[in-house]
Parts: sequence; C-alpha cells; structure tokens
Amino acid sequence: MTLRMVKDVLAAETIFGEELLAGIEVDSCYSADLMSDVLGRAKANGLLLTGLTNPQAVRTAEVADIKAVCIVRGKKPESVMVELAKEKNIPLLVTKLTMFEACGLLYQSGLRGVPE
Repeated sequence: MTLRMVKDVLAAETIFGEELLAGIEVDSCYSADLMSDVLGRAKANGLLLTGLTNPQAVRTAEVADIKAVCIVRGKKPESVMVELAKEKNIPLLVTKLTMFEACGLLYQSGLRGVPE
C-alpha cells in the first residue's frame, strides 16, 4: 500500500513529505506509544501509528527502517519532531482518528500488522 493510499484511508493531513507519498510503499503497520516495543518488534518498510508527538517517534522510525509516522487523535507534533522528520526524510502524517479506528481501517484496506 502506498503512503498516498494510507493518507486517503485515514483522511490524514500531511505535515511533511507530501511529495514522497506516492512513491513509498508500506507492507505492515505497527501501532504503539511505547517506542521500546516498536524497536523490539517492528519490521522494515512499515508504518508507525502513534499518539506520541515528540522526536522519539521519528528516531525510532529511523532506527527500525519504518517508512512513515502517523500521529493519531489529531494531536499536533512538536516543532522539533517536524524538523527531525524533514532531516531524516521520514513522512509525517496526522489523522483525527483514534488508534483503534485507524488500525481497523488500514486492516480493512489490506494492510496487516507485524507478525509475532
């Protein structure tokens, strides 16, 4: 699934990386607010859904080779998070949906979670 499709499914706003969305494919999704969980289980080429608005989510995405970060519940990212996303070239999205709703819609659209 392309990030453009993710954006459409989640009715998300692009904070950074609009021009990158059509060219990046994700094949899994991981949702968490505890970044140590993400580092322990996430796989490359995925999408991270989180309620965190600080730079740690972007740092985690970089280390785990996650292709994009989407913040849920309409929360606005800290300016340092946006700057780091730009520096690392990691698209940053925001959706008004809850994490539960976002996961359900992405699952319905064919995106799967990270297997155990």
